Amino acid sequence: MSSNDRARAASIIDIMAGGRADAPAVGAPDRATVSHGGLREQIARTADELNALGIGRGDRVAIVLPNGPEMAVAFIALAATATTAPLNPAYRAEELEFYLGDIEAKAVLVGAEEDGPVIAVAEKLGIGVLRLNFAPDRPAGSFRIEGTPIGAPATPGHAGPDDIALLLHTSGTTSRPKLVPLSQANLAASARHIGATLGLGPDDVCLNIMPLFHIHGLIAAVLSSLAAGGSVVCTPGFNALRFFQWLGDATPTWYTAVPTMHQAILSRAARNPEIVADAKLRFIRSSSASLPAQVMAELESTFGCPVIESYGMTEAAHQMTSNQLPPGQRKPGSVGAAAGPEVAIMSPDGLLMQTGHGGEIVIRGPNVTAGYEKNPEANEAAFAHGWFHTGDQGVLDEDGYLRVTGRLKEIINRGGEKISPLEVDDVLMDHPAVAQVVTFAMPHPKLGEEVAAAIVLREGLEATETEIRGFCSERLADFKVPRRVLILDEIPKGATGKLQRIGLAAKLGLG
Repeated sequence: MSSNDRARAASIIDIMAGGRADAPAVGAPDRATVSHGGLREQIARTADELNALGIGRGDRVAIVLPNGPEMAVAFIALAATATTAPLNPAYRAEELEFYLGDIEAKAVLVGAEEDGPVIAVAEKLGIGVLRLNFAPDRPAGSFRIEGTPIGAPATPGHAGPDDIALLLHTSGTTSRPKLVPLSQANLAASARHIGATLGLGPDDVCLNIMPLFHIHGLIAAVLSSLAAGGSVVCTPGFNALRFFQWLGDATPTWYTAVPTMHQAILSRAARNPEIVADAKLRFIRSSSASLPAQVMAELESTFGCPVIESYGMTEAAHQMTSNQLPPGQRKPGSVGAAAGPEVAIMSPDGLLMQTGHGGEIVIRGPNVTAGYEKNPEANEAAFAHGWFHTGDQGVLDEDGYLRVTGRLKEIINRGGEKISPLEVDDVLMDHPAVAQVVTFAMPHPKLGEEVAAAIVLREGLEATETEIRGFCSERLADFKVPRRVLILDEIPKGATGKLQRIGLAAKLGLG
């Protein structure tokens, strides 16, 4: 596929057409790799199977499968024909009932032997159950879908550009999760944007360690790699103990992860010097949470390759901005320049701000959702003044590089003093004994909120709460210094491995 053809590609089928038929596409540890030609055959076969089972364009199919090549290919094959909604396999029955009901699923795709709560919930809601069958001795991502035909005959054929390919919920930390529909065109645009930013090509191999019920793994790792004619090796999910074996066996040219995963990898790098020395990484990508500049520097020193931090969110089909590969700029502490959609800074009254002035980060472009489903109030606020409002605060520098200064909902309001937790994080990460930190708001009877920090220390090093607070007091205004510092063995994380500020005080008993 030529560059002009790729620019016009508006569906998953379009962007999957360019990979050389005999080139590797999807692999997995200890499994044979399926080629791009084999992958296209699998997509066509899946479409026929789904149509025969009563599933077609516009029908919604939840996917509840573990990480791995079958999950990756099932997402692509189903999204090319119907509408997918990947769900976390760890959800309890109550969560499954909410999500399956909210997406109005016609069917749910599960493993051949699945007998967990999803089956009972599907039966309760009258949702059809489809089962994915595969043989471990077959190439990765090869499967059959079987089940009882569901409902009326489906609209056959592949989905078009405006059809919804993917449904995902926002995290819903402080409110009911919002349902984000992403079209075929949204996903195709995002895959192109990421591929262009990273210079992806047929020789690139991505090692995927991200969960595949999340936009980061689905689009950045899987779809972008395949759209560029490259390949992706799908692991069972992140495991710091197994990462270096996978790195040695798969010889990837890149991987993408959230900061906590990078930190866990660094903690074990010294124990795997030969694999690190032999690594063929062209770059490392980080997204979905702020990457401390100290971690970026340590990653680059350890693996001898550039670390590219990007900024993404579900409503943008992932990527919005990104630092650049050499010889382009990458700025520690910045999430880079616009990398697909337009990016601007807006004041509360809807005016676009000039360089160097802070405000809310807003975006617009072909990868951005057309709007939340069944939520007119959220849409009115999110799309005010002709731009999508991210809910993040930031500032653009003279090079057009964005620095995220905080999540609006995460800003700590200490008696009227507004404090960015990212600023405090950055200072704490400079302490030689600190390996990981998250600053957050804890309730205070008079001030409303007070500053607190949870910290994990580097292996073999010690520090007390008093020492850490003293370190901060020399570098921060007094009102920004954490009044509580909790030194933990591990900081609670969300399902995708991200550190979560909102709600952390309650989890740690600081209510």
